Formats: sequence, C-alpha cells, structure tokens
Amino acid sequence: MKALFVVTGRGIGGDAVTALNIAKALSKYGFECEFVLDHDAPGLLFKKNGIEWYKTSIPQAGGHAATKKTLVNAGLKTTKAAIETARLCRKIRPDIVIGVIGGGAVVGCLAAKLANIKSVGVLITPADAKVCTRITTTVALPESNLFQLDLKDKNIHKAYSPVNPEIIVGDRDNALKHMPEAYDKNIKTILLSSGSTLFEKMAIAASNLGRGRINANILVVGDPLEEEYMKYFENSNLIYLGYIDWINDLYKIVDLAVVTDDGMMIHEAMAWGIPVVALLGVKYGRYHNLAAVFKGAVLESELENLEDTIECAFSNMDRMNQCAVKYGEDVLKSSDKIAKIICDRAKQNK
Repeated sequence: MKALFVVTGRGIGGDAVTALNIAKALSKYGFECEFVLDHDAPGLLFKKNGIEWYKTSIPQAGGHAATKKTLVNAGLKTTKAAIETARLCRKIRPDIVIGVIGGGAVVGCLAAKLANIKSVGVLITPADAKVCTRITTTVALPESNLFQLDLKDKNIHKAYSPVNPEIIVGDRDNALKHMPEAYDKNIKTILLSSGSTLFEKMAIAASNLGRGRINANILVVGDPLEEEYMKYFENSNLIYLGYIDWINDLYKIVDLAVVTDDGMMIHEAMAWGIPVVALLGVKYGRYHNLAAVFKGAVLESELENLEDTIECAFSNMDRMNQCAVKYGEDVLKSSDKIAKIICDRAKQNK
C-alpha cells in the first residue's frame, strides 16, 4: 500500500521529523511512503536522508499564534491549495493521505476528501483540529487543544509526538570530541535549544545563564533565525554549537534540557529520561501547557526566573528523572501507535 504525507513547514524542523518518524514506523507495516512539501520548502532534512518529494501549495496561518486576519488569508489560499493537492493525489493515487500538522493537515485532509481517498490528520493547532476532525480520522499530539480533553469521538485519537526510537542510541565519546576545552566533565551540563532554529528569547536565556550564578556547562544548539542573535554569545560563559546532526550523541552528556513549550525536543528528552525546563513564550508567545502533560518531569519558567527554576530542577533531579523515564517508555511507542491508527484507517471500507 502507498501512503502520501502532506507536510507543513520548510522540511527542516519538527514537522518534517514528525512525518519521517511516522513514515519509518508505517513502512514496517508494508507501506510505501511518499511526501509532499510546499513549493518553497528547501526540504533539507529530506535531502539529508536521500528522499525526493512532490511539491504543492501548503499555506500556513501561523499555528497557535494565528490571528483572524491570518486565518482568513490562509483560508482563501487553502481552498486553492486543496484543489491543487487533490489533482496531485489523483496522479499519485495513494491508498491513504496523512496530513501532518497545521496547513499540511488541513490541505492534506481536504485534498484527500476531494480526491475520494482515505486520510488521517496529525494535529497540533486549533485550526487543524477545527477542520480535520469534521472530515476524517485524526491524531491529536500534546500541543493540540484536544489532547487534554476527555473525548468520546472514536475517530479522534491521542498520541505523544512520534520520536524515532533510535534517538536513545548515542555515542558519549563522540559528543565529548565536539566539546571545546572549556567543557568541564565534572559539573552538570544544561542544553538550551528551540529546535533546528534558534529563536531570540532562547538566545537571550543562554546569554543570561552564561553571565549568571549557575555553575554548569551551558550548551546552545540551533541555527539562529536572525544572524544578529549571535551577539548574545559574545563574552559569555557558554558553548554555542550551532546546527548539529549529532543530537543523539549530545543527549548522552546532558543533565537538564531547557527547551521550548512544544513537542519534539521535550519528547526526545523524555525518551532519554532527561528532566526539562520549558521556557515559555519563545515561539511567538505560544503556550501548550506541556508541564501538565508530563507532570513531574517538566517545569515551566519565564525568562525572568529561569535561574531559580533551574536550581529547583537540580534540587529535584532524581524525582524528575524518574518521571521522565516513566513517560519515555510510552513516548518511544508513539510512532508505532500512530502507524497502527493509519494502517487501520487504510484498511477500512470507507
């Protein structure tokens, strides 16, 4: 059977990782997986994995930060995009379409409906939930407003973000080889990251910690959204690693992760059993309340009290680690859980 993934975003970050991890799990059930990205998406993560993709229009409304204006504009573009993608679906003729997150979920599921093809929507925003739950089977990830609700609809499923189970295979020695002389193996290590892209608030947080009172190795990962953010790493006691493709190895030396209040990196930390401080408002002011999803393993923090929150995490490290390990067991099963939902939908008569 053939599955077609319609993926929002630029093909370099969390949306692409979500699609690829689900596809890897789905392939074990005998599915051939293909992908569609927006016309302007560079698709660097797909290129890195030697994967070619189709192109269509996948407009975005701004996710959780969407306004009425952006939603209206995206709605008009989405209608045209769904028609364009439906034509592509008829040409490719997949057995099922998986719309992945935001615009990808909406366009993919609408296009599948127009092309009379089964579909599954993978959801994280209010907009994709509002549209996709009305027309098809859906999977709500923890960022979705649906995830923490008591739902009775059997067509709405819940799952942790689909991490690659191989994420927990890392090489400590390789990570240490990448560390400069300033790295001290005898003190704790804190990782700060907002994903593949480094947002300004996370860079400011790193700079503040570098000049603060906490005695720890402070590692920063991510390609800056704006080159000017590099100024935050001048004359501060931290280690900026930029964009890396050896994150699996890096997790081997991390004691605490300071990441954004959204999916993939928090899930990866849980898989590793690493406690998390979720820095709020990094990405356009979005808030997902993932501390409630991973109770005991994740602490929330504003920028102003980040040092206090980190010290609290260090004081409760053993308990937070135990909680993270518990959640990690289910997180590692999430890709397969979503793959089974897709497989079951593909086998349904209607």
